[in-house]
Amino acid sequence: MQTIILDLSEISEDAHKKIYEAARIITKGGLVAFPTETVYGIGADAFNEEAVARVYEAKGRPSDNPMIVHIARASEIGLLAREINPEVVKLADAFWPGPLTMVLRKREEVPARVTGGLDTVGVRLPDSRIARELIRLAGTPIAAPSANLSGRPSPTTAEHVIEDLDGKVDMILKGPECRIGIESTVVDMTAKPPRVLRPGFVTRDDIESALETPIEQGGDAESPRSPGMKYRHYAPQAQMLVIEGAREKVRSEIKRLKTLNENLGSKVGVLLFEEKGYITAAHDFYARLRTLDEEGVDLILAGALPETDGIGFAVMNRMMKAAGYNIAKV
Repeated sequence: MQTIILDLSEISEDAHKKIYEAARIITKGGLVAFPTETVYGIGADAFNEEAVARVYEAKGRPSDNPMIVHIARASEIGLLAREINPEVVKLADAFWPGPLTMVLRKREEVPARVTGGLDTVGVRLPDSRIARELIRLAGTPIAAPSANLSGRPSPTTAEHVIEDLDGKVDMILKGPECRIGIESTVVDMTAKPPRVLRPGFVTRDDIESALETPIEQGGDAESPRSPGMKYRHYAPQAQMLVIEGAREKVRSEIKRLKTLNENLGSKVGVLLFEEKGYITAAHDFYARLRTLDEEGVDLILAGALPETDGIGFAVMNRMMKAAGYNIAKV
């Protein structure tokens, strides 16, 4: 397949024409990779089962791993969900457009391929003008997981998408680097109380504040209602070890292990963010993993972030999965 790559450096009349061209591909059952504020997505018409099946094929994604469906306006939630309670409205008012996905009871019209066979669907209204314009012009909600090969670090630049999916999708919209850098928070609104299934930039505290009630966190990986729960995700090619403990001890252990492994002939990369630089860590995490892969390192030594909730916790969720929960405590 010949992938068309269109540059969208800014929203202009020319850019609008390019997005319209991409939207026509979606309506014809094609696949388009596009930027959002979180990570790049690979999109298909959410109501076209054959197109959705092509997304799984392009990514090498397990078919029981549900996709998130993206909409252009909050009012379009009714196309996908059969129950919209006051709590859903509160969260939409507080965080949409933005990096929050709500899991809701799906309408029968939503294909089982999109939801991994579940009776629920994840819905998000992205805070990206390019993404919303693409959905609006396509005239249909767009099912869109991250635009990477399954299991690889999620893409935060168009170059990452091209590396993984050139020749596997019909078009790549080459937009800006993603502002946030980690996937959306996913909250299950069918649970009582609501439950955060995947942490993200919108934190548990943020949601509790909007709802004015406590919620829960964590989900069942064997019956996943959210992407990123059941299978190994975000993994670099190199072996990865997360060092957890007091900051100075972590630094010392990374230095010791780096020297030891280099003396044994291994090429070692280090991933160590500032102790409270959570926003920077979220923005840079996937890009740093991909850079270390490009450098051909054999081992990545990563320093754990100390935050047990909030954005730092969301980054640690990805870091632990990237390392296959390979952890050393000091």
